[in-house]
Amino acid sequence: MINPSHAAALPSNASLPAIKPKIHNFPLFSSYVQAGFPSPAESYVDRTLDLNQFLIANPPSTFFVRVSGDSMNRAGLDEGDLLIVDRSLTPKNNDIVIMRVDSEFTVKRFNKQGEKIFLTPDSTNPVFKPLYPSEGQEWEVIGVVTYSIKKL
Repeated sequence: MINPSHAAALPSNASLPAIKPKIHNFPLFSSYVQAGFPSPAESYVDRTLDLNQFLIANPPSTFFVRVSGDSMNRAGLDEGDLLIVDRSLTPKNNDIVIMRVDSEFTVKRFNKQGEKIFLTPDSTNPVFKPLYPSEGQEWEVIGVVTYSIKKL
């Protein structure tokens, strides 16, 4: 769980809380859209979808943050993408997480071997290397990234 004293370290324009979301129901077609050959379109909506309910499992522990940089571009996380992060989840190997390393925040893949953890980038840029804790460094899992929202 995020330490409240560290929450202030996130830039105010980078993190947005997801507490008390307003409910908006949007039309949801009952059929899928073909990514291959076209299929006959259905002309009716079968039900509605509340994006808050679909994307946010635990509102009190969820926040939004924007991506900066290209250390996770092979994972589909690009500059400016909006990440939905859940602080209540325990990360598993290969999960994408927001970590605090000393006073800096980063988004990387979480890895654990035995009791040792390390972070790996997922980038086309070879400058990014795995991060391993150094003596005296403070590492804290802030949350697990559950969704990425990007503008096309």
